[in-house]
Order: sequence, then C-alpha cells, then structure tokens
Amino acid sequence: MDNANQRIAKMTFASVYPLYLAKVERKGRTKEELHQVITWLTGFDNKKLQELIKENVTFAAFFQQASLNPNVNLITGVICGYRVEDIEDPLTQQVRYLDKLVDELAKGRKMEKILRG
Repeated sequence: MDNANQRIAKMTFASVYPLYLAKVERKGRTKEELHQVITWLTGFDNKKLQELIKENVTFAAFFQQASLNPNVNLITGVICGYRVEDIEDPLTQQVRYLDKLVDELAKGRKMEKILRG
C-alpha cells in the first residue's frame, strides 16, 4: 500500500463527512440527499451513520462494515485526477466511489442517475 492509500485508510469518516455536507449544501442539495447516496453505496442507515461518525472510525473500518451496493461497478469517471474504475487499491477505490457520488450530487445530477440501476 503506498502512502496515499495509507493516508486514505487512516482518515476518519467523521473528518470528511462535514466537507461532503458543506459541498452538497453549497450547491443547493440536502443532508437527506447526501445520506441517500451514502446509504445506496454502503447500506448504512442514518442511525448507523451517526454511530460511525461518533465513533470516529477510519475509512478502513467504515468500509469493512459496509455492504457495498452490487452496482458499484457502474460508478465510472474521473475523481481527483484518477479514473475510479482503474484504481487498484480496493479501499481507495471505495472512498473514491463515495467522492464521485458526492461530486455528482453537488453538480446537480439527478438522483436516479446517481443511484445507478
């Protein structure tokens, strides 16, 4: 695992969540929509999300507990300069999936399109 992947693994979901929320709200989207996207990807309901934030879990622990949507392979495109479908480190790819979905939400993409399938 290279340094960037290790850094991502150690980041906490709680540290990034407010940034996701601010990003989507700045663009007129809601916390409910953000949660809908996170739930689609991870299977976590609002209660579980709040627990994970409170427990300050790392992204590694966050995605270990997730039940990834079977349609994640439909998430394609570039985020942070990387093509998500080509990222080899599984955890980094999962985090980038989340980044990509949040990005699409902030860009005003229709919810049906974001929640593939």
